[in-house]
This record gives sequence, C-alpha cells and structure tokens, in this order.
Amino acid sequence: MGNRLSKIYTRTGDDGSTGMADGSRVSKADNLFSVMGDIDELNSHIGLVRAHLAQATHNNENANQQQLPERLQQQKELDFAQALVIIQHLLFNIGGELAMPEYEGVNATHIEWLEQQIDAMNTTLPPLKDFILPTGSLLVSQLHIARTVCRRAERQAVLLQQQRPPAIRGTAISFINRLSDWLFVAARFCTDPAQVSEVLWDSQVLQNFTNDK
Repeated sequence: MGNRLSKIYTRTGDDGSTGMADGSRVSKADNLFSVMGDIDELNSHIGLVRAHLAQATHNNENANQQQLPERLQQQKELDFAQALVIIQHLLFNIGGELAMPEYEGVNATHIEWLEQQIDAMNTTLPPLKDFILPTGSLLVSQLHIARTVCRRAERQAVLLQQQRPPAIRGTAISFINRLSDWLFVAARFCTDPAQVSEVLWDSQVLQNFTNDK
C-alpha cells in the first residue's frame, strides 16, 4: 500500500474521469461517485463524533465536568468509542465495494451487529413520545449531522442500484439504512438529561410566533 500511495497526484483525473480497480475510467459525474462521496463525508462526520466523544470523556475524567450521560458511562465510553471505530472501518469497506464490485466488505453479520447495538441502547432510553429536534450538546448535534448525511448516502445508493444494480450490493444499502437508525438512537443515548434535555418539537413555539406577529 505504501508504494501505491507514494505519489498522491497523478494528473490522470484532470479530464474529469477516475480510474477504477479494473482499469476502466468513469466520469466523475457518474452517480457512483456521488455515493462514494457521501460515504466518505459520512465517515468524516463519524470521525468528528469520535473527537467530540474523546473531548467529553477527557473533561469528565480531568476537569470534573459532567459531560457524558450516566447511561453512557455505565455502558463504558470505550465500548461506544469502539463501535464508532468499527463503523468507520465498515464504511471504508463499502467504499471498497463500490470501487471493486467483486469485493464484499459488509455482510448480514454487520447489519445484525448494528441492530443489536440499537436494541441495547434503546433499552436505556425513555419512550419516544414526540418528534425530536436535531440539537443538544456538540456530541449529540454531530451525531444528528452524521445521521442526515447517512440518509443522503442511502438515497443516492438506492438511485445507483436502480440505475445499475450490479454497482452496489443490497447488503450495503441495508447497512446504510440501519446505520441511520443507529445514529438516531445514539444521539438520544448520548443526551444527558441532567445537562441538556432532548429538544422536542413543540407546536406552541410557532403558535406563539404567529400570535406575536
């Protein structure tokens, strides 16, 4: 790998095309690269989630500032942090699948793992009785951003499958779909009711706005 990446720029993409693993060249305007780009962007947002989690953990341990919910500490931050690492690697594998259709980097076991994670986190949460606004702490807000990017990646992936079924595996789309659910539940899981409560949609807010006008 070191030899392959010893030179970063090649100038071969200056014509608006990208070389594939099989040696062919595909236009960068192809929807395949929209999916690749969304997956890459999503992975970067997960990386930022990890950074916010690490900072919050550091503050908890060294500054006596309670920034993590009790349920996250009971489950151990290391377990949640490790789940984020695994997710980043699986997203990278999906990128590999897109570049090399014969490669399988995500399978049903990974989807089941996400579902188990969702169920485990959900058991610690109060029932969801209303819509949640995407806000809260930096960590929670970043999880919501990652969720919205994940949804966009899913839409582009479904479009790609409709256009060219062999270009993306169904398991990859299922994984992305389940990951958006994981990110939603994770945002709730990382919300500390003692610090920042979940912000619910409130019809009264706009009613007051109308009355004020």
